[in-house]
Amino acid sequence: MERFLVVSSTDKSHTMLAQFLVSCGVQSQLYRAKAGSEARRALVDGEFDLVLVNTPLPDEFGHELAQLAAGETTAGVILLAKAEIADSVAEKVEDDGVFVVPKPLSRVLFMQALRMTRAARSRLNGLQNENRRLQKRIEDIRLVDRAKCLLIECCGMSEPEAHSYIEQQAMNRRCPKRDIAQGIIDGDTP
Repeated sequence: MERFLVVSSTDKSHTMLAQFLVSCGVQSQLYRAKAGSEARRALVDGEFDLVLVNTPLPDEFGHELAQLAAGETTAGVILLAKAEIADSVAEKVEDDGVFVVPKPLSRVLFMQALRMTRAARSRLNGLQNENRRLQKRIEDIRLVDRAKCLLIECCGMSEPEAHSYIEQQAMNRRCPKRDIAQGIIDGDTP
């Protein structure tokens, strides 16, 4: 189930937004913040799938909070602003990945914004997972290279011999080259 942070200054607007989300068929756990400072604490304490900011807030307008949420979390961010100023607000926050929806809310436009925000968040999560996978692969290559250097220095092997040794040990022991390399670095030399 998705976790939504709804930042809205009044009980009435929070209730209205919660009902609007339900009427759009959104199944989520709603968390509430009445001000920007409270929302910032919630963002530090928990992870959210979507942050919905209904401007203005009592302690700030709300676009700074939206920019912060978009920049420092993986949450999708939707900012609600009066129709008269929505375009100028959008100019300030769109480069940060914040989607601006004009008020009064249109169900169709809100659903489109929600879908686009979810799609962007899904794509971002996929890129982050790929980044983590590549970082681990780079770390594995560095570890194997360090082990090869040790084999070259301590055992007088050539680089191809050290490489072949690590691969052969990994096959013989049926474990990843990373484990063999770590063993060599830790002192389990041939």
